[in-house]
Amino acid sequence: MEMETEKIDELRYFIRQCRSDPSILHDPSLAFFKSYLQSLGARIPPAAKSESRGMPGSGSDANKTDLEMDYDDDSFVESDIELDESDTVAPDDDPPQKMGNPSIEVTEEKQDAAQMEKLKAVNAMSEGKLDEAIEHLTEAIMLNPGSAILYATRASVFVKLKKPNAAIRDAEAALQINPDSAKGYKARGMARAILGKWEEAASDLHVASNIDHDEEISMVLKKVEPNARKIEEHRRKYQRLRKEKERKKAERERQRQRTAEESDASTALKDGQVIGIHSHPELDSKLNAASRTSRLAILYFTATWCGPCRFISPLFTSLAAKYPKVVFLKVDIDEARDVAASWNISNVPSFFFVRDGKEVDKLVGADKGALERKIAQHGG
Repeated sequence: MEMETEKIDELRYFIRQCRSDPSILHDPSLAFFKSYLQSLGARIPPAAKSESRGMPGSGSDANKTDLEMDYDDDSFVESDIELDESDTVAPDDDPPQKMGNPSIEVTEEKQDAAQMEKLKAVNAMSEGKLDEAIEHLTEAIMLNPGSAILYATRASVFVKLKKPNAAIRDAEAALQINPDSAKGYKARGMARAILGKWEEAASDLHVASNIDHDEEISMVLKKVEPNARKIEEHRRKYQRLRKEKERKKAERERQRQRTAEESDASTALKDGQVIGIHSHPELDSKLNAASRTSRLAILYFTATWCGPCRFISPLFTSLAAKYPKVVFLKVDIDEARDVAASWNISNVPSFFFVRDGKEVDKLVGADKGALERKIAQHGG
């Protein structure tokens, strides 16, 4: 008895919590209470189709109903649109209705008989006997399968019977016979509206209205058009956000490539060290790496027999350690004659300051103070 009282108290507490927050009903850990309520005949509302990512009621994310997109990964979630679907139905899955044989010969007698069946169908429709009307129209179609109006009329009856797929089959048969059948477009548009195919329905109904306008089309469009506009706006927003996501993804990829290139270039440039250059290809490689990493490169031309070079070389090495983000390159003019010739070296020591592949300054001679000033000036 004590156990039952405890369960009742828990159930009462659960019901009170559900009144303030219905989403609790869909908490997997509370499935027992949900099942128990359902066993008593309680109706459990469906879980919300679209939930915001933030805390309930906080910030702009709390009311997010169109699209959600996470730029930090590859997820892209298209949420539901609030549409008026009060008159929509599930698609009918009846076997396809009988269709006429377009290859048969239609005599005047058959045409007259078909017209009589159509009149019987109209009378049946006026009395609300829709199934009987379908039977008469089917007989008329068998007699005169080349009549677009018979298919379109039967399509309109299927619309009233809430059998949209059957209506669409007849409407398309009518339009195949007569591409300008206003009644065919109207029936197909109304059937598509019943199925919730709002954009297609709006298109058909506008065509029908342009051919032969009537008030019923206007009434249906008052419901169809707002839904169609919402879907179009939703699609445009989705496409816009998709393009933005793709743009940001491409930018991240470009940044990743730049980072990888800069990392490779930094590895090749030996921060804080003097790099010996022995050939033109080697020099081009180092200058290109300096350009990719937006660094200043200093090209120092020297020779073993040069006294001033021996005087300033230790300073060049110490400055390389002091300015690790500046690229220090050293060329022996006797060893790399092609490099010296391309730079028109006539005196050593000579220093060329290069940024983005272009010479920005030059120093000839072993002037220690001038060398460091220029490095500080251009290497910042």
